[in-house]
Amino acid sequence: MIEIEVQNETHQTQARIRFAAVPRIGEGLRLREPDGMWASYDVLDVWYQKAEFGDVWMPYLHVRMTPGEGAGSVSEGYGEGYGAYEAGYASIGGGR
Repeated sequence: MIEIEVQNETHQTQARIRFAAVPRIGEGLRLREPDGMWASYDVLDVWYQKAEFGDVWMPYLHVRMTPGEGAGSVSEGYGEGYGAYEAGYASIGGGR
């Protein structure tokens, strides 16, 4: 596992997260919001800085919430039309 510092532009926060591989610029990530919901983020920048110990280069990510993602909170509800069925979609029991 690689520990990477993630700098979140949307919330102006920093966190250290473990990854199996270093994400590339343009890739998407799913990160947990402060309210506990998951949201999509885009990797804007990846850079490496020499660590304070030894000859090791530490990766850093700069991320921003994916446009249109707008992570909702539990208090906002689901909005109009959530779960509404339109003609042509399957229904329980196979009826039309």
